[in-house]
Amino acid sequence: MLDKDSIKDLRRALEKLDSSFAALPEWSSSVPGAERIPEMLEAVAEGLHDNFPYFHPLYAGQMLKPPHPVARLAYSLAQWINPNNHALDGGRASSAMEKEAVAQLAKMFQWGDHLGHLTSGGTMANLEALWAAGQLKPSKTVLASEQAHYTHKRISGVLQLPFEAVRCDQRGRIDVEALAVRLAKGDVGTVVATMGTTATGSVDPLPEILALRTKYDFRVHCDAAYGGYFVLAANLVEETRIALKCMKEADSIVIDPHKHGLQPYGCGCVLFRDPGVGRLYKHNSPYTYFSSKELHLGEISLECSRPGAAAVALWATQRLLPLEKGGEFAKSLQQCRDAAMEFYRSLAADPRFFVGPAPELDIVVFAPTAKSVSKASGLTRRIFETCGEQNLHLAVAELPVDLFEAKLAQMERDQAALSCLRSVLMKPEHLEWIPRIWEILSRATDEVLERA
Repeated sequence: MLDKDSIKDLRRALEKLDSSFAALPEWSSSVPGAERIPEMLEAVAEGLHDNFPYFHPLYAGQMLKPPHPVARLAYSLAQWINPNNHALDGGRASSAMEKEAVAQLAKMFQWGDHLGHLTSGGTMANLEALWAAGQLKPSKTVLASEQAHYTHKRISGVLQLPFEAVRCDQRGRIDVEALAVRLAKGDVGTVVATMGTTATGSVDPLPEILALRTKYDFRVHCDAAYGGYFVLAANLVEETRIALKCMKEADSIVIDPHKHGLQPYGCGCVLFRDPGVGRLYKHNSPYTYFSSKELHLGEISLECSRPGAAAVALWATQRLLPLEKGGEFAKSLQQCRDAAMEFYRSLAADPRFFVGPAPELDIVVFAPTAKSVSKASGLTRRIFETCGEQNLHLAVAELPVDLFEAKLAQMERDQAALSCLRSVLMKPEHLEWIPRIWEILSRATDEVLERA
């Protein structure tokens, strides 16, 4: 089931790349252990057997989306050069590709002038955004919701910035009233708006957060690592659509091309609306930036050496599938959203299950009906294991009971957290596979309930 036919495309491209160096004198490298490479690759293939089938539609668990073939091939092709996108001297062509690809991401959020670059992932991208915020609002508190990614608290600790979590509403979004109360106390430098939480895909109410910014002086950072690309989707509920559209008013945005952007790990991106933020990065490296008066990406990045191959892969993917509403890429996002809604409706109509917040993006959380939260949690884990035995791979999440309050009916609340099942339906193929996924889930649930 793995794509093997595209290897011939890589070979043709490699020959074309090789021809560009034809003027160099003949030379052959000495490769230690070359004769044992086939043996080592066989060992690698054998070792990789111990994996979930992340590429298959029956993998509907964690946020693992297969890279597009063009991204995988472009990344591989660049490895023969192995560019370093720190200074132009180490990655001239790939740096140009990075600037172009990042500008396309900024344009997706309706930003023309901007400052931005790729990173190793969302964690590093968020670190840079909060680092800049800390430079501009020194010693001020960072606020994020209880459902925001744990990395914000961790990063704030690294940066020695105070951090506080703000409670969520029953949809897993930051509670605006609680946020307003905390802002009124003062000393807040940054509010993180999560545009697609990793647990439920909930989108924080950005318009209300921006309205509070007019009263209180703080920066707005959008962690759109997961949900940012959905700004292109045409099938969201109006409230979510408006919230994502408002990201253009934020001070900084993080998005992860290695999630919905069809890229290999790791590829994150940090964007700043004000290019003047670049002054914060100013440093001196006389042996690094000598080859050009143009901007070197290392001059606007906390990371030094960075893989140019990641930029090449992203550039190729976005050239093949432009980031535009109504385009092929946008339609694939809409299929993911449709899959989540179809799955959610099936779950909500079945008395064997109760569901969490209605999905805003493409993540669904649910649990089996039981007499108590603890019993539901136990059934969840058994259904998870039984589904896995039948090649349907879901995920388990520990979430506050409050997120399910409206659906619990007479269930005993004997613990504060619920172990629930979670599906991230981020492959467009999931839409046509929902009947098969439902069939396996239904069968596995019956088996578990019969044994209970």
